[in-house]
Amino acid sequence: MKRRITRQLQLGSVFIGGDAPVSVQSMTNTRTDDAAATLKQIKELAAVGCDVIRCAVPDMPAAQALREIVAQSPIPVIADIHFDYKLALAAVDAGVNGLRLNPGNIGGREKVEAVVAAARIKNIPIRIGVNAGSLPKDLLEKYGHPTAEALVEAAWRHIHILEELDYRNIKISLKAHDVPLTIAAYRLLAAQCDYPLHVGITEAGTVNSGIIKSAVGIGTLLSEGIGDTIRVSLTGDPVNEVKVAYNILKALGLREYGPTLISCP
Repeated sequence: MKRRITRQLQLGSVFIGGDAPVSVQSMTNTRTDDAAATLKQIKELAAVGCDVIRCAVPDMPAAQALREIVAQSPIPVIADIHFDYKLALAAVDAGVNGLRLNPGNIGGREKVEAVVAAARIKNIPIRIGVNAGSLPKDLLEKYGHPTAEALVEAAWRHIHILEELDYRNIKISLKAHDVPLTIAAYRLLAAQCDYPLHVGITEAGTVNSGIIKSAVGIGTLLSEGIGDTIRVSLTGDPVNEVKVAYNILKALGLREYGPTLISCP
């Protein structure tokens, strides 16, 4: 298959986009302010092949714990930030390798400029993450309900903010629990830009339904060459997310992962 040509960015030791392999991400479900528990889980994930890990940063204690987590993590760490730009600045100061935030909802332009300035100094990529469940009210009114066009328009609002600051160290995600909607949104955005795309199906449900929805959604996009890094979202132990992600990549010939067992009934 022919992969979409994208810009390449670097998360610590991991390259994303360009000619780099599709990377596998997961997210810790421990309290980030509990550095010991979080590091234990990160090491378990790294042991099964996780390339990049994301940690929720809901408050300042979590942001402060990142310093120890980043220092001891065997894989690059991304800080997941919502609304509070001070948490983003603290995460950058703690040494994280990437940020997941939406510049349109962390405050006014001065706050966005402060985060971008800090990220620029350390060459930290920013992932813009659009979710069908939290679209701006005006877009819901415009389109009537979450659509692929609404997701992409929301993404461009955030992208333009960073581009106006001449910051293009960006990757983007457009997630929904609805598989056809997710596929349509990624296809639409992929035709409009060359930024790397983080692909996943959000709120995918329980393990069985989550595996099926992720395999169909992520697998379809990857088969079309769309997707530079992926996360399978499953309820429970995130180790399962990594194993499923690799099996999707393996089925498409994009990554090797363990032996192939062939069984004929």
